Amino acid sequence: MTELVFDCLDVQPDRYNVSPTLNFRLRIAETTGTPIHTIALRCQIRIEVQRRRYSPDEAERLSDLFGEVSRWGDTLKPMHFTTIPLMVAGFEGSVEVDLQVPLTYDFEVATAKYFHALDEGEIPLLLMFSGTIFPKQQDNRFAIELVPWHKECTYRLPVSVWRETMDIYFPNSAWIRIRRDLFDQLRRYRSEHAPTGWDEAISSLLKTAGEGEGGL
Repeated sequence: MTELVFDCLDVQPDRYNVSPTLNFRLRIAETTGTPIHTIALRCQIRIEVQRRRYSPDEAERLSDLFGEVSRWGDTLKPMHFTTIPLMVAGFEGSVEVDLQVPLTYDFEVATAKYFHALDEGEIPLLLMFSGTIFPKQQDNRFAIELVPWHKECTYRLPVSVWRETMDIYFPNSAWIRIRRDLFDQLRRYRSEHAPTGWDEAISSLLKTAGEGEGGL
């Protein structure tokens, strides 16, 4: 039987992808000396939201997700981030691979709302592994084994790395989702009052409502 040990060494922004992506650098070690032909790996990443402290400002922004702080003993539960498949090529001893994790800036998605609410510090992550191992046998045949469900590792992702990734793809920007009829109204308003861009259209509406620069 093979014995695998997983570690997350580092996480960095992928600067050359088509959408925001984090590269998780994983090290996979086989400790019995058995050569590995390949691994069809799955990695489930969970945010251990209860394993960090939150400032008053962060807590206020997180109320949409977890309610009032007085209820956090019941509501602050681990949050599913994503599940990513990865094919690991053959190796002996150990190997380092990149796990590409796509991100979203849609604030209707709980994880994006959570990340955006944080000012600084680290995000506690738990990486849980499953899948199928194809080890080599002495007669050059292949065996089939399952990655045990208890295989996991932890990593504390700096909030600054998430913000850096978003700034690469959406510098100084944020996204909201609105109903299509409201978007059509906003588009018409932009065409009539602020043809230079969406920022100007929204700023104009806020000033009209007394919430712009003069009303703050």
